[in-house]
This record gives sequence, C-alpha cells and structure tokens, in this order.
Amino acid sequence: MTSAQRDGSGAAALDEPAETGKRLSSDERRRQILVAAMAVFGTRGYEGATTDEVARAAGVSQPYVVRLFGSKENLFLAAIEDALTRLLAAFRAALAEDDGGADSDGPTAAKRIGQAYVDLIEVRGLHQTLAHAYLLGSNPVIGAAARRGFASVWRFFRDEMGLSADEARAFMAEGMLISTMIGLRIVDDYGSDPQITELFRSCFPTELPHVLDVLPRGTERW
Repeated sequence: MTSAQRDGSGAAALDEPAETGKRLSSDERRRQILVAAMAVFGTRGYEGATTDEVARAAGVSQPYVVRLFGSKENLFLAAIEDALTRLLAAFRAALAEDDGGADSDGPTAAKRIGQAYVDLIEVRGLHQTLAHAYLLGSNPVIGAAARRGFASVWRFFRDEMGLSADEARAFMAEGMLISTMIGLRIVDDYGSDPQITELFRSCFPTELPHVLDVLPRGTERW
C-alpha cells in the first residue's frame, strides 16, 4: 500500500512522484512544487489558487506542500522570489554574452535582454505570477516583496546594464505591456482583431511565430 493510499487522499506519495516512483531530495521536490506553483498562481492568481491545486499540479500531497512552505502566502512569496531569480538570471546571462564588439552585426545587449524576457514566456506562469504580485501592493507582506522585486529589476537596468533612467523606464514599460498582454490572454484575438494583430506584430517583430506557439490560450489552465 502506498502512503497516498494510507492517508486516503488519492494524491501522490509525500516523498515519491506518482509517475516514476523515483525518490527526490527535498530540494528537488521543492523545485518541482515551485514550478507547479508558478503555473497555478499564474493562471488563478493569489486569491484564486489553493495549495491543494498546486499539490495536484506537482504530483504531491497537499500536506507535503504545507510541510515544505507552511502556508499559501509563503508559497506565493517563494514563487515570486523564484520568478525574479529566473528573470534576473536570464537578463544577466544575456548581458554577459559577447556581442562581438562595435563592428559586429550581432544583437546588442538591449536586444539580447529583450529576447531573454520574451523567451521566459516558456516558463509557465512566470510573467503572470509577477503581474499578480504587482497588483497586491496593499498586502503588507506580499506587497513589500513585490516592491523589492520590482526595484531589483530597475536596479539591474540602471546599475548593471548602465541604462539612463529614461531608458530603464522604457524597458520596464515595454516589459509590463508584454506581461499585460499575456495576462489578458489577448493572443486569443490574434488574427481576428486587426488592432490586436497589429499590437502583436509591433511587440514581437521577429519572434511572433514562436510567441504565438507558446502563449497560453483562453481555455488552457495548467
């Protein structure tokens, strides 16, 4: 009898994924849960999501999620931190790439970082989780974490990338526009609404086929 059968929940065993039976370390399982949490919070928002939904998406039991994170609030904070860590890591990797010098035809640092932001659409729920966090500014705990994260992105553009305040503002504004488009599931109207089609082509001039392929649609969950 499995541990899931013993506790009567029907969920996966606390320490082993149901699909393989392979034991994972607590760090590996924590990572698995955070991936699921980002997808669920990205789809449902903080208020709409539950730890039980995250557990089902991760293939673990709800008590195991609570054991690792303690509460839904702590889980959401961890998902915000993970999303920001992934975001800044992608930006720094793009910034560190050699553009071949002033005479190179390769993409500039700004274009590489913009591409990195678009590529993160493939991380299910990353942009949406951050967008949900930014809407919770009045929450004394989540709002404070969201503000720190937002400021850390600003500091990357100013201190590490070396942009002026106006350039950094433009970069963040474009990023927020893209995040808003993702959250609205506006892709559902691509091709049928001329205004939406124009907007997509303006925001994603070279990556459009890939973006259309990976963006979640209105009927998708996690």
